[in-house]
Amino acid sequence: MKNAKVSSNQSRSPKIAIYPGSFDPITYGHLDIIERAAAVFDKVIVVLAANPRKDTLFSVGERCEMIRETVQDIENVEVTDAVGLMVNFAQQHDAIALIRGLRAISDFEYEFQMALMNRKLAPKVITVFLMPHDKYTYLNSSIVKEVASFGGDISKFVTQGVASRLKEKFSLS
Repeated sequence: MKNAKVSSNQSRSPKIAIYPGSFDPITYGHLDIIERAAAVFDKVIVVLAANPRKDTLFSVGERCEMIRETVQDIENVEVTDAVGLMVNFAQQHDAIALIRGLRAISDFEYEFQMALMNRKLAPKVITVFLMPHDKYTYLNSSIVKEVASFGGDISKFVTQGVASRLKEKFSLS
């Protein structure tokens, strides 16, 4: 039987999690998931999963900047961008988990399939599903962009900095 205790002269490896997404833009729902993950893991790396095939409103640089501004007060959170399989990124950064947010049952089927595929690709990297606070279960970046495009009040959905950037984007179009 393995001894589960760590002896006093051994240090424990930090528990690192990866939270990937397109974050176009980051919302309070994303922030809620990040805060929940940061409370469970020693370090959370928010990864802007850059997908050249995906049409986004904001550039990779703009999205990274918005994420950094949004999470600046959470000590154990880092922000970066990456292209490729997130399980590979997780392994390269000694992460033990991929964080996925689930808003509704409709999210589950796709996320479940991805979790099973990731388990086949990297068995030691687990997928952790986190649910946001119920006040964010309807919220997603597409809805925020649509409301912003019509000049609606998005202050309950995104930070002031993100709201300003959205207003700027849509006033230029």
